[in-house]
Amino acid sequence: MNSQIVYVVSDSVGETAELVVRAAMGQFLFVPDIRRVPYVEDTGTLKEVISIAKSNQAMICFTLVKPWMRSYLVEEAAREGVQVYDIIGPLIEQIQSQTGATPRYEPGLVRLLDEEYFKKIEAIEFAVKYDDGRDPRGILKADIVLIGVSRTSKTPLSQYLAHKRLKVANVPLVPEVDPPEELYRVPKEKCFGLKIDPEKLNDIRKERLKTLGLSDGATYANIERIKEELRHFEAIVDRIGCKVIDVSNKAIEESANVILNIYQNQRSL
Repeated sequence: MNSQIVYVVSDSVGETAELVVRAAMGQFLFVPDIRRVPYVEDTGTLKEVISIAKSNQAMICFTLVKPWMRSYLVEEAAREGVQVYDIIGPLIEQIQSQTGATPRYEPGLVRLLDEEYFKKIEAIEFAVKYDDGRDPRGILKADIVLIGVSRTSKTPLSQYLAHKRLKVANVPLVPEVDPPEELYRVPKEKCFGLKIDPEKLNDIRKERLKTLGLSDGATYANIERIKEELRHFEAIVDRIGCKVIDVSNKAIEESANVILNIYQNQRSL
């Protein structure tokens, strides 16, 4: 079985190019000898690769997003009699022709997008794991900690912020249960109390009970009980010294944007 040397040249890691080359070479009785040349930024490196490929009777496959780099490699290789194959250039040009959009010509964007995607997934999984105070250890690991009484949108807010790649834990406050000790150890800048008008919360809880097929006369929806819970909430947030967001008449997106703006402004100080 013959061995075929292929130099994979990229202005980023070169993983995409190598995968394509391996897939293509798998159709032949060759032992793939793929030699990756990543993070190429100058024509001097390209010239050197061409010279080595020529001496080894090898071909060059490349993913270079900058047009002038692609042109140089193709033209210089042609002069030296080295076979080259542009993996990504023709597709970029086809998309540009089809859409009329201008390419960014920035190396490594696929890898960057992958990293952003996995950060988002990690944040979503974090929000699920540390939802509703089920594991206090998440409080100290979180970027943001939401605290509030029941039905103040803690869970949907946590999920919304997770899609912004922020790790969010939320903690319910109930007068009969002491908050976890971790809540008093987290920096107050990371904590956000979710405040709500008692009458508004009363309506929300009554609707919640109805959807569960329960009587809206339960203690859960009793206005005096709600006021007691909110007084407990005020005492806790005063002790922590954290920011308080009034979510009474805000959509999830509005509340999230308020929290995001405060969080980002605090980080920039």
